[in-house]
Amino acid sequence: MKPKTIIMDENAISRAITRLAHEIIERNKGTEDLVLVGIRTRGIPFANKLADRISQIEGIQIPVLTLDITLYRDDLTEVSDTPILNEEFDHDITNKTVILVDDVLYTGRTVRAALDALVDKGRPKKVQLAVLIDRGHREFPIRPDFVGKNVPTSVEEIVNVKFKEVDDVSEVVIEKD
Repeated sequence: MKPKTIIMDENAISRAITRLAHEIIERNKGTEDLVLVGIRTRGIPFANKLADRISQIEGIQIPVLTLDITLYRDDLTEVSDTPILNEEFDHDITNKTVILVDDVLYTGRTVRAALDALVDKGRPKKVQLAVLIDRGHREFPIRPDFVGKNVPTSVEEIVNVKFKEVDDVSEVVIEKD
């Protein structure tokens, strides 16, 4: 697989995060009872970056939780015969506004699994979805509340989000299969 196009560099990602942080604060009228939940793997550094930017703007650090959706996936048997669960979710989300954070929204299956996992963790007042990239091609009726960039793609293309914390570089690349 070869890189086809870099659609966001580190500066573009940073600008999108700043805009998304402002939109989250504005839509929720501040940060009271707000919790960011990053979907493993790249939703976590994205959620941390959003929390840091919100903290810079509002002067309040909001909790960032990690959500492992492994056991909630509808393709679990295709992923592994013996899935490994990494449980790091130790915060009560009951009556909180949860911002579910992921890097790319594609079919909606990951978000559906994340919603199932969240319900097992508590009863949030509200759940909103923030994604860095919305590439379309939904198989479930899921729509993000906050989008860094809409990127029309073909099903043959792969959108690869990279963060320094995981990949040693921050960029968004479209690759062709």
